[in-house]
Amino acid sequence: MIFGKIDYLNLLPFHVFIKRHMRSSRLHSTIHYKKGVPSQINAAFKKRRVDAAFISSIESKKYNCLDLGIVAKKEVLSVLLIPGEEQKDAASASSNALAQKLGLKGRVLIGDAALRYYLSHQDAVDMASVWYEKHRLPFVFARLCFHKKGCYLKKLGREFLKHPTKIPYYQLKKASQKSGIPVKDIQFYLTKISYHIDPHGKKALKKFL
Repeated sequence: MIFGKIDYLNLLPFHVFIKRHMRSSRLHSTIHYKKGVPSQINAAFKKRRVDAAFISSIESKKYNCLDLGIVAKKEVLSVLLIPGEEQKDAASASSNALAQKLGLKGRVLIGDAALRYYLSHQDAVDMASVWYEKHRLPFVFARLCFHKKGCYLKKLGREFLKHPTKIPYYQLKKASQKSGIPVKDIQFYLTKISYHIDPHGKKALKKFL
């Protein structure tokens, strides 16, 4: 099975979980990763070059997906609109569409680069926060979708949601060195992310899609 991997901090808990799970699984030697930014993983999934991936919610409607995704209950810190000349983020899909739906003008910035910007500037608009203020609903940025191995992924998803992943400090340190974001800020940021698409999340998805 080829799994599309988005190497952003918001999926660090899932990557840590799945790596542990694979060590004790017979599928250890049969899972391979294809890395990329969200827009690249969307394209690879659409062309069936990957079998499963967290794909942008705006692209997920016609696929088989789990109630597992990247959800911002209120603010998210890593999906920003920076005042100035209008510019889409080439790495994004859902966030570009979200800016349009919210009527926001400026430069869209997502992922770890957006989080670094948020931590050092005061002028950015958190789009998930604007969505919440307008609709009183969370925002679902991505969903775990699949072409095959559905039963296995459903079981994996249930285990992930049932047992919150504790990230060892050495892995947080490694993520900090790679992203340029201090460990304490990574820990704070991850408190803003939920992975269960609950009824409120499903309602938000329906409104967005």
